[in-house]
Amino acid sequence: MFTFSGFNIHWVWLAVLSAVFAGATSVIAKVGLKKMDSNVATALRTIVVLLFCWGIVSAKGAAGQISGIDRQTWILLILSGVATGASWLCYFKALQMANVNRVAPIDKLSTVLTMVLAILFFHESVTRNKVIAIILLTAGILCMSFVRESGGRKASGGWWIYAVLSAVFASLTAILGKLGMQQIDSDLGTAIRTGVVLVMAWIMVFVTRHGKDLKNITLYHTLFILLSGVTTGLSWLCYFRALQQGEASVVVPIDKMSIVVTILFAGIFLKERLSRRALIGLLLVVGGTLLLVV
Repeated sequence: MFTFSGFNIHWVWLAVLSAVFAGATSVIAKVGLKKMDSNVATALRTIVVLLFCWGIVSAKGAAGQISGIDRQTWILLILSGVATGASWLCYFKALQMANVNRVAPIDKLSTVLTMVLAILFFHESVTRNKVIAIILLTAGILCMSFVRESGGRKASGGWWIYAVLSAVFASLTAILGKLGMQQIDSDLGTAIRTGVVLVMAWIMVFVTRHGKDLKNITLYHTLFILLSGVTTGLSWLCYFRALQQGEASVVVPIDKMSIVVTILFAGIFLKERLSRRALIGLLLVVGGTLLLVV
């Protein structure tokens, strides 16, 4: 049980909350991105995420491990942070250009790429479930993402390039993270990596000359972007607490169902509708995801 302000929360519900917060993030961010450059949005929300990361590290007492990090690990963590930053920047750019229910599924492509890279570079086992999962996920992603947007609208051209790049960089993040976090606490590694993301995001803001946009953004849209950072932080907090207290075989699949929450929230709050083809794609993605944890 996790106690918060006198309330006891079972680890299963923490896993559910993790999925809900993760699923809500893209929808909340989409609202803020309507009147804000995606690079500025990424930079602002990363501040909030970084605070959550270091809060978790402080609570665990893992900050003292920093002095013991060797040069190779630092390099891998920085590279992982750069990959994470590139992934976030591309993802929110794609999110600004297209519907949530088209962009979010492509994020699952990173799962496919990570499995393939892990098999090639880490010689991880090739099982029947993995092969079937790769096929189902790929088919589902194609069904969901490459359809007309609800209402017959067309997304801004090139959104899918940013979405695919986001997945590629996210996959590289996982591989570099696996190499860089073997000798240190994973939460500390995530905090360091997020710090790199923050620096990278603000560099992008000023390189692209969007720093001047900061004085023109509205409080309303800024609050939604910051709230998306809060939901990301809460998702991580609930996820790792659930893993700490519960069974990974239950926590992981619940968390991975965040795609369902995203699609549901996009339909309710953004009025995005799934076509029959996209619905079949969602079922394929869910099926492929579940195969990875059984």
